[in-house]
Amino acid sequence: MFNKILIANRGEIACRVIRTCRRLGIRTVAVYSEADAGAQHVRQADEAYPIGGPQPADSYLRGEAIIEVALRSGAQAIHPGYGFLSENADFADAVEAAGLVFIGPKAASMRKMGSKAGAKELMQAAGVPVVPGYTGEDQDPAHLQAEADAIGYPLMIKAAHGGGGKGMRIVRESGDFAAALESCQREAKNAFGRDRVLLERYVERPRHIEIQVFGDSHDHVIHLNERECSAQRRYQKVLEEAPSPFLTAELRSAMGEAAVLAARAIDYVNAGTVEFIVGQDGRFYFMEINTRLQVEHPVTECVTGLDLVEVQLRVAAGEPLPLAQDDVRQQGHAIEVRLYAEDPEAGFLPGSGRLERLRLPANGDGIRVDSGVVEGDTVTIFYDPMIAKLIVYAADRPGALARLRDALAQCEVDGPKSNIGFLEALARHPTVVEGTIDTGYLDRHLDEFLHDAEPDPVLVAATAVARLLVQESESREHASHSSDPGSPWAIADGWRLGHAGHRSLAFGHRDARIKLDAHGSGGEYRIESDDTTHVVEGARLDGDTLSLRINGTGRRFRVLERGRVFSLHDGERRLRLVPQAMYRHEGGAAAAGADRVTAPMPGRVVVSRAASGDTVQAGQEVMVIEAMKMELSLKAPRDGTVAEVRAQAGDFVEADAVLLVLEDA
Repeated sequence: MFNKILIANRGEIACRVIRTCRRLGIRTVAVYSEADAGAQHVRQADEAYPIGGPQPADSYLRGEAIIEVALRSGAQAIHPGYGFLSENADFADAVEAAGLVFIGPKAASMRKMGSKAGAKELMQAAGVPVVPGYTGEDQDPAHLQAEADAIGYPLMIKAAHGGGGKGMRIVRESGDFAAALESCQREAKNAFGRDRVLLERYVERPRHIEIQVFGDSHDHVIHLNERECSAQRRYQKVLEEAPSPFLTAELRSAMGEAAVLAARAIDYVNAGTVEFIVGQDGRFYFMEINTRLQVEHPVTECVTGLDLVEVQLRVAAGEPLPLAQDDVRQQGHAIEVRLYAEDPEAGFLPGSGRLERLRLPANGDGIRVDSGVVEGDTVTIFYDPMIAKLIVYAADRPGALARLRDALAQCEVDGPKSNIGFLEALARHPTVVEGTIDTGYLDRHLDEFLHDAEPDPVLVAATAVARLLVQESESREHASHSSDPGSPWAIADGWRLGHAGHRSLAFGHRDARIKLDAHGSGGEYRIESDDTTHVVEGARLDGDTLSLRINGTGRRFRVLERGRVFSLHDGERRLRLVPQAMYRHEGGAAAAGADRVTAPMPGRVVVSRAASGDTVQAGQEVMVIEAMKMELSLKAPRDGTVAEVRAQAGDFVEADAVLLVLEDA
């Protein structure tokens, strides 16, 4: 076993590897960019060294700098994590050439899988089922169009190199192919440095099933059963689970055998994932092999009882696999979701900024949290905006779903917006509960998973009650320390001569403003809003729990935040309201947004499609920017003439920067 290893990655996966190494008595070396000087993986490692600027190309993609740190620090091996250089065969070769061990597959195996086209041809020759398509080297657009027409529609264009859903487009008609091809090639070029694509017949409403495989240098290859990742949005996995609720025992066995066959076909050593799509008829087809540890590996760890990072380390050190195929167990059910700094109601726009407040459930009792940040850290614009992975485990699937819902209810993020509400809706949606979701369902029915535009009136009234109880408690506490603790003027109950206490409250909800009138005190209130009245009795705030009777019905809420933001959760839904001053100036100059196109977040301009003097129509794409590993299409807000273009391809722009100005046509 190794004495010291370097982790050539950042964030959650770096912290994950550090934990396993610490348990095994292995010292760890971290590397970091200028943006990550105070990051958790830097703080947790035994040693940490800077390797360059904040952009990945200036730091985490600099293989030579990482190897130099490994040699200088005395590390014996390099763990690549996932992303960045984890599937880079040239880096794996360079690591071994430097006399170090690469904790992953051999470069030769990577090269066989580095091209989706070559991998598909290899698997077909090995007898692994593949989807009909085109994987040839002729990338002339006219030739690709002809091949697409021959394969038939719907059809998928895929980047031949890379993964993570980047460079994928579904084309349903021949006339849409050329534009989709251009977009796919550009995104693939930006993400992977190569723009080769392959074409596949698109399987309608498929399930995404992946098989975890492991090989060692003693000619042993096994699989650790499946994970289902069918809940996806734009090819990005949002919920993973093991075992799959879709597979039969016979299909599980057949897919496991096919995965082992695929791994043997490329002489695979260490951890890998063979990904399949499965039609509704149960026929399955090879998609790709990810030659690394997957983000969703914790669900496999939960049901098998293995630490996959430890197995990686032992295999890389030359040890045989610690178990045979017949020893692999699958007990219970595990589910993983990823908590991101993103805004689901704004097209899942990635966010950034300081985590002013971060509350996650404690590890234990079937809950596991893998995170690379803590409260006070910053979600940077330069990398993936994941805050944490939330993994739950129970004896069966209903128990795991119930535990997931409870764990999500305990999460709270203040700072950048998050996808917590979206994940809560996902965990309760019938297609997830019944195990019937397919890979395209979220994209077809996304509105079913987003919050309603208007908040629930009962939750609003309950939030007002919580606010009143806090005010009254704070007032009593303040009075108790004053020179006249019994003074009636120190009680914040809104009392006036001749009638019960009356207070006006105002809250901010997204971009809206909610005004309420509250009568009463001490847990007995009448909450009025427009034409709605709620009668509240017996309200009590005990720690973080609000209990009351509202309109005669007993209710219980969890108060997740006090002070600047009130966040209430009723076990199924959450509502965040920001207390505001009751009276404020509502005027202001008319917005100029209809004349400008601005950057929704910091990023790099990829394409500028308009020039000064051009006439554009509302909704026409005028610019594309790249931020947090995704492309954002910016469109004209109205018909008009372009008066000024303030950014060109290659420019780095800040959030809210004006990129283009319109004038009347």
